[in-house]
Amino acid sequence: MPGPQPVPSAVEKIDARSHPRLLEGVGAGEFADRIFYVTMLACGLSVLALVALIIYELSTKSAITWHAFGWKFFFDSDWDPVNEVYGAWPFVYGTLVSSLLALIIAVPLGVGVAVFITEMSPRWLRTPLAFTTELLAAIPSVIYGLWAIFVLVPILRDDIEPALGKYLGWTGLFTGTPYGIGMLAAGVILAIMVVPIISSITREVMTAVPQQQREAVLALGATRWEMIRVGVLRNARAGIFGGVILGLGRALGETMAVTMVIGNRPEISKSLFAPGYTMASVIANEFSEATSDKYLSALIEVGLALFIVTIIVNIFAQILVWTVTRGTPARAHG
Repeated sequence: MPGPQPVPSAVEKIDARSHPRLLEGVGAGEFADRIFYVTMLACGLSVLALVALIIYELSTKSAITWHAFGWKFFFDSDWDPVNEVYGAWPFVYGTLVSSLLALIIAVPLGVGVAVFITEMSPRWLRTPLAFTTELLAAIPSVIYGLWAIFVLVPILRDDIEPALGKYLGWTGLFTGTPYGIGMLAAGVILAIMVVPIISSITREVMTAVPQQQREAVLALGATRWEMIRVGVLRNARAGIFGGVILGLGRALGETMAVTMVIGNRPEISKSLFAPGYTMASVIANEFSEATSDKYLSALIEVGLALFIVTIIVNIFAQILVWTVTRGTPARAHG
């Protein structure tokens, strides 16, 4: 007697020749999938094309001053549009000093907020505090500038700057008349704007540290501070540094709030009470006033330098954050 016949599979039960519509559906599905792939590829490549186009336009439009001044453009201090003499060093100096001052203020505050929210905050306070911190990043910069003019500048002028001049004037960083508007005001307002970025990235990389790491340190008899310092911050330091660099990228490119409080004078002064200028501010203030081709080219070259520096800083920061968060499951909050 013949043995039991194998049961045909679901695919074998279907006779493709008797179901021509099925073949049509498969072909249509493959075609739609190809269209979807090409569309998404075009979307991705369009971002790269946009960046390349920006660099190309800035490079070509700044060719006049590049050929006229070369690298000296970034190291000369004379900015005289009347005599067609341009040197961007005061703007580079103002950008670096204001951004560095912002980081000095914002890094301890941002990391402290992140540590409290991640490791020490009670559950009922954690979400509102995190939401409020991130909400600071959504406030338009012009609102920060208005707040700085009406609130921050009077406080600096009447209370903080006189005290700094009295006790720390010997350093040379806090000398001169305390007007409130100047490099110090720009650094403070930038610090407030940078805190949400540093805090958010720090919380992300701290959450990526495995919970077992914390438990192991506590099991060895460490205190909570020792556990945070050794078990968490030490393992997350590369990502935290990446968050700081991302904050630096935001500080370098900030325009409106800084323009409203920095004083906008192309001079180099050791004192933080003195007014200054940044690369973004000079473009915002003088672009509409550029009447000659060389003047316009000089401003565009400043923008090109700022664009390249910002791109490099952000790429470096993203790499540092990725080294900590890659492939690590998020820590569940208890």
